[in-house]
Amino acid sequence: MPDERSIRTIITNRKALHEFEVLQRFEAGIALTGTEVKSLRAGKVNMADAYATFPSRSVDELFLIGLHINPYDFGNRENHDPIRKRKLLLKAHELHRLRESMEEKGLTVVPLSLYFSGPYVKVELGLMRGKKLYDKRAATKERELQREMQRGRRDQEGT
Repeated sequence: MPDERSIRTIITNRKALHEFEVLQRFEAGIALTGTEVKSLRAGKVNMADAYATFPSRSVDELFLIGLHINPYDFGNRENHDPIRKRKLLLKAHELHRLRESMEEKGLTVVPLSLYFSGPYVKVELGLMRGKKLYDKRAATKERELQREMQRGRRDQEGT
């Protein structure tokens, strides 16, 4: 059995789960600088409008755009640019599958969460399709029904 790494979530993208339907999930590494990792340990990150894209048709590299990591408080002139594009580290067959889905089916790759897996920073990516308004309403209605059922169950247990 391989050594189990401890996983500590930094941030989750709740907006993406509301706006999009997740079709497939991927785990990717991310190329960061030292001050970016220190800012992540402090929890200073925002991924509300982040997405992943290929810079050109000829390059098989996926970049994360729109991820805002605040500059490290104790960084000096070596501090990082907060909104630079960051390279995602995936296997070649995963990159090929993502490119194919994005080009043929018009899907989007959005980060769902950012977390530490042992000493490494990982990104959970989702291959997403945009939800229609009626899908969002149905999801909200389903959530409310689940809450009502939970409340009813708690009330019955309490009496």
